[in-house]
Amino acid sequence: MIPPGPPPRFTTARAVTLGGVLAAATLALAVLALGLGAVKTPAGEVVQVILGHGDALTRQLVLDLRAPRIVVAVLAGAMFAASGAMMQGVIRNPLASPDLIGVGAGAGLAATLYLLAWPGSPPGGLPWAALVGAWAGFGLVLVLAREWSGQRVNTLHPVRLALVGVAVAAALGAVQQLVLVRAPDGLGAALTFLAGSVYGADAARAARLLPWALVLLPAALLLARTLDVLNLGEDLATSLGTRVNAARLLSLTVAVALAGAAVTGAGILGFVGLLAPHVARLLVGGRHARLLPVSMLLGALLVLAADTLGRALLPPLEVPAGLFTTLVGAPYFLSLLRRSA
Repeated sequence: MIPPGPPPRFTTARAVTLGGVLAAATLALAVLALGLGAVKTPAGEVVQVILGHGDALTRQLVLDLRAPRIVVAVLAGAMFAASGAMMQGVIRNPLASPDLIGVGAGAGLAATLYLLAWPGSPPGGLPWAALVGAWAGFGLVLVLAREWSGQRVNTLHPVRLALVGVAVAAALGAVQQLVLVRAPDGLGAALTFLAGSVYGADAARAARLLPWALVLLPAALLLARTLDVLNLGEDLATSLGTRVNAARLLSLTVAVALAGAAVTGAGILGFVGLLAPHVARLLVGGRHARLLPVSMLLGALLVLAADTLGRALLPPLEVPAGLFTTLVGAPYFLSLLRRSA
């Protein structure tokens, strides 16, 4: 069980201050990222563009090519982090995260199949397909883990759930790669974002992701108290008047939808949904009214930093953001796995 009650040092003032620092850091990095890439733009010219000035070529480079990419990175990072924090709270499992329990892989495979089956379909249907795949992957992990252990979902052992999730995610990822290999020419390039990158993100992708973020992120915040109650255990939550099954289903629906929509924007970004909530919990405690906002900001900052580093490290070549998040998150996951064993 993840303890919901923070020690006395975890105050609301501390969380607000930390949130302001993270928001400022994300904004500063976003401005810096607007000038980085294969063609570097001086900071002064970036500021001029933001203020509505600058030549047409610079405005196109900054506003049309880089700004949507930054928006997608920030939104996807916040959504993955919120999804992970909610899953950890509902399942009461510190190893739960979208990419580790089949949600990301299921969403990625469903998005791939959707684009293969209906290549000329409106892009607005892509998040819905990803949502169905996310639920399918998540359900498969829970069913297999439950049959393996004979336990209820809310009491599954962390290591067992993680191992089943890794296996299912690997299997679904292999199917996706097989589909991509056999895809028509040109389709593989259109699906590169599924590998964990915001490369090629444009205004259309940002506009497709934004409504989901505007609905689901506030919904996650509204469920903060419900998550705290669920974290107390089923018996105590029931005694407090909570309809546990309905509350758990609603919270999981929002968490899975967050991850499914985020996959359509930035692909399967490894360990963001695991790392950001854990770091946030260390900083502000386990109460979700503090944990969720800080997790979102940390996730946004992490993905934006990974994408910015990937663009600036070896220009004009680009390193996928998912590579950097995995390099940071994998050792952390192994340490959690060892402590939970």
